[in-house]
Amino acid sequence: MINRENNSQTPIIERPANYKPPRNLSSWLIGRPLSTADAPHETIGKAVGLAVFASDALSSNAYATQEILVILAIAGMQGFQYVVPISIAIVVLLAIVSTSYIQVIHAYPQGGGGYIVARDNLGEFPALVAASSLLMDYVLVVSVSVSSGVAQITSAYPDLYEYRVPLAVASVFLVTLLNLRGLRETGTAIIVPNFFFIIIMLIALGTGVVKYLTGSLGTIVNPPEMVHAHDMATAVTPFLILHAFSSGTAALTGIEAISTGITAFKEPRSKNAAITLTWMAVILSSMFLGISFLSTKIEAVPSEYETVISQIARTSFGGQNLFYTGAILGTTIILMLAANTAFAGFPRLSALMAKDGFMPRQLTYRGSRLVYSRGVVALALVSAVLIVIFQASVTRLIPLYAIGVFLSFTIAQSGMALRWWKSGRVLPGAEVSGQGSTLKFDPFWKVKMLANGFGAFCTAVVMMVFAVTKFKDGAYIVMALIPLMVAVLWAIHRHYRNFARNLSLENIGVIPHHATRHRVILPVSGVHQGTLAALRYARMLSNDVTAVHVVIEPVDAEKVRAKWETWGEGVRMVMLDSPYRLFIEPILQYISEIAGTRQPGETITVVVPEFVTDNRLAGALHMNTADILRDQLKNTHGIVITDVPYHVHEESIV
Repeated sequence: MINRENNSQTPIIERPANYKPPRNLSSWLIGRPLSTADAPHETIGKAVGLAVFASDALSSNAYATQEILVILAIAGMQGFQYVVPISIAIVVLLAIVSTSYIQVIHAYPQGGGGYIVARDNLGEFPALVAASSLLMDYVLVVSVSVSSGVAQITSAYPDLYEYRVPLAVASVFLVTLLNLRGLRETGTAIIVPNFFFIIIMLIALGTGVVKYLTGSLGTIVNPPEMVHAHDMATAVTPFLILHAFSSGTAALTGIEAISTGITAFKEPRSKNAAITLTWMAVILSSMFLGISFLSTKIEAVPSEYETVISQIARTSFGGQNLFYTGAILGTTIILMLAANTAFAGFPRLSALMAKDGFMPRQLTYRGSRLVYSRGVVALALVSAVLIVIFQASVTRLIPLYAIGVFLSFTIAQSGMALRWWKSGRVLPGAEVSGQGSTLKFDPFWKVKMLANGFGAFCTAVVMMVFAVTKFKDGAYIVMALIPLMVAVLWAIHRHYRNFARNLSLENIGVIPHHATRHRVILPVSGVHQGTLAALRYARMLSNDVTAVHVVIEPVDAEKVRAKWETWGEGVRMVMLDSPYRLFIEPILQYISEIAGTRQPGETITVVVPEFVTDNRLAGALHMNTADILRDQLKNTHGIVITDVPYHVHEESIV
């Protein structure tokens, strides 16, 4: 057995690594590298947190009302009278969901949102379903918000409509660069445009309401072509109302982002995050109701050519003047920056899942600016692909949107309801440590359990309505992708679990025996200084060294034989005849034969001479035998591939 009592005798030396990354192109693009010690200074306050995490939720005002109108337009102008009642119902649902996530923030101060809640209370499978929904939601946040931002630009400048896809992809690239610079710096950069949007929209809505009350508002002048004008029904049906309601619930997207990124806030984290979420819910509700109210009063119409926000702004401000331009500019910027919410949430959620072994471990590492840069880049690439596939159309992307959001809402609230039920069974004063938090007795557990249970019921109903009403429009894609994503995440987890079990030192029992015999094989293509350097190293490893030369041209083989007899230091050489002029395959076959007859405990080391030149272009002119052999033999037990570099300094070949 292993003697673990002498571990204290093992010498362990600690010393700092004083290496500092040099400035390069990356430093110019995203800023100088930050030390790990700078992490506490990169946290954000409530105002910056509102800009970073609330951009998505606030920006949904730009298209949520329009999506309601798109559906109601099927019934013609008579359907638009239901916009305000539907909007009020959505705001009530928003209040329920926001209250639930405030509870999540206080219960799970380490962040993670619905994924952590489900993992801690419902198990791994529901957690993966919630995580898959959230990950898909974050991708769609980027795609929808950027596409909607481009739609605002094309509303003001119709000539740019045919360039909407390149503009959207370029916008994703710019937001990606911004987020690679770090969360605090990103928040500082976007706080001004975020608050500018809030202020200009409140001015536009306030002006519109005042004009309505004074009777001077009027209706939209030169309305654009209405969506669905060619496909009208004669009556408003309950199915149509539910369909419009499900489309408008896009206003709730982004509510969960703060609960995922609690660790980004300054201390006290939970308090600051909860206050920020409250601010966001109040601002979002007010603006959403205002836009819905004014859209009916000015008789706005849903159109691919001019957004509802544009119609409200030019009606409230009396034309396309400076205030109108400010409203369009502010809306466009907030829609572009709404993607920032996803860039703040997606990498953090991915890192948590990677830490649990459900995503590639590379996602757990922070980049030079203390952000999870691999997650940022992955989100950008997937979102850009989605924009290209759906041609930056908000109406085509929206059906994919909210079903995943409400699935994660439902799972998170169900998990919280179960948590409060368990809290009621903990003795007063006692604590139960869980994987994500500590559970204590809560005297109000019944009220909280009922509140979360009711919230879960409401969001589940909305999810089912959305799945039915939007099924043909594209919801079926999400319903198919979520199980597929869960399967992939579970396969990754199974790989890491099996891998860890094979590498574990627990219950190892007996220390594996050391090799009792060492055999070295030295592939030789020619006899030169690099070959002799590799030979000297091989002889340091073992006295049992065999050089191997593949005979492709007999004349060249005779030259190798003659030189080896002079410079080979008495080491035997095997000449492998290759009638089909193959090089790697005969060596691999020879090594396989030697490995098949080796003795127990014998290790075979393949020592490969490798040329290294300071000229990269010249290096491409040499065959990389070491890499080829390593790729072919790395899965063979008991075989070690060792490179012996021989440095050649030469002038540039160009």
